[in-house]
Amino acid sequence: CTSFPEEVFLVSWTMVKLGLAVTAILAASASAFAPSTVHQLSRADAASSPVVLEMANGERRKKALKILGKAAGAVGTVALATAAAPPAAFAAKKAVEVIETVEAVDNTKKLFGMGAGAVAVGAAALKISGIGGGEAKQDFLEAEPYWDQSTVPVNVYKNKAPFVGKVVSTKRIVGPQATGETCHIVIDHEGNFPYWEGQSWGVMPPGTREKDGKPHAVRLYSIASSRYGDDMTGKTGSLCVRRATYWCPELKADDPAKKGICSNFLCDTQPGAEVMMTGPAGKVMLMPEEDPSTDYIMVATGTGIAPYRGFIRRLFTENTPAGNAYKGQAWLFLGVANSDALLYDDEWQIVKENYPDNFRLDYALSREQENKKGGKMYIQDKVEEYADEVFDKLSNGAHIYFCGLKGMMPGIQDMLKGVAESKGLDYDEWLKGLKKSKQWHVEVY
Repeated sequence: CTSFPEEVFLVSWTMVKLGLAVTAILAASASAFAPSTVHQLSRADAASSPVVLEMANGERRKKALKILGKAAGAVGTVALATAAAPPAAFAAKKAVEVIETVEAVDNTKKLFGMGAGAVAVGAAALKISGIGGGEAKQDFLEAEPYWDQSTVPVNVYKNKAPFVGKVVSTKRIVGPQATGETCHIVIDHEGNFPYWEGQSWGVMPPGTREKDGKPHAVRLYSIASSRYGDDMTGKTGSLCVRRATYWCPELKADDPAKKGICSNFLCDTQPGAEVMMTGPAGKVMLMPEEDPSTDYIMVATGTGIAPYRGFIRRLFTENTPAGNAYKGQAWLFLGVANSDALLYDDEWQIVKENYPDNFRLDYALSREQENKKGGKMYIQDKVEEYADEVFDKLSNGAHIYFCGLKGMMPGIQDMLKGVAESKGLDYDEWLKGLKKSKQWHVEVY
């Protein structure tokens, strides 16, 4: 992403505009609330008013940030927020939105650093001014009711008749000191390839195998976006792909003859490139959404983060029925080599700041942290630090997910076995119960 050299100026200008808009709205609503500053009008105070109760009831702190992507390039709309104060009759209804928008301004500085400042400012302006009838909702790809999984699409496109998508963008998303290259690839499917969070797409790399001239086999990749896609239109999906290379000790260099065919194809794609795809595949990693108080424990190594990005966007970033209803806790564990290899950290930090009670985040950095025994900190070691809490959550109905390298599984299972035995429980029977109630979700390689 590109940073803005005019950062200080733009942020200051934005805050002035927002301040004027807030002043106008508060003035119009003085008879209802009579606050002297915006900070005196707390969310709880505003929600207690009968005028705003209908709006506030059941709503959560989505903030202006949740419509990022829908407001790209909308920085100019900030001026519209100050064009005129809303009528007094609607002012009180806007109060809760104003509070959330003012809170979101604090995040604007961070977003500038990520090249998303214009998007954030535009989103804030749209939210204050009420342009377009208010905040966009992501509710047009839902089942009825939204948690019903009887209509989940599976294997709509197969090897003999694949879907052809087009690459929108391919971007490296790790720092220079990361171990290897990982890319985020957005693919346009024009709304003709629906999927659910937790499913995978199959990718058929072009060309044929050297040994027999047959087409390359399909490679499965967990989808790294919600069903609405990064742009929230329902017409794109994203993949998180690490470029597979082979270091030859004799050549003392990467051996191009042994590189990963499909991962290198995807990481090298340019906008407009065609990608042959199959699926969507799998139901193992779906979220059970019927009970909105369900806790989710998500354990990943590297690109195994992909399905969880879809989960977290659905629950916290997008304006979905599932997100609006959610009252549980989503706990993400991610294991990578070092800080430069962290994936989507900017997104997790925003969610963590906005939803401290509903989202937890723990990293295992094997080359930067030590476990309690003085060795490298792997994902199983990090989960073990919370062994009793994880065990208790699972015993109380939480769902646990594993995605990434299968090498993490023995350590985690040994840890859970130790906790079970310390509580006088038969681990095998306990685990059998989790699997029977479909609380245990595993997709490793």
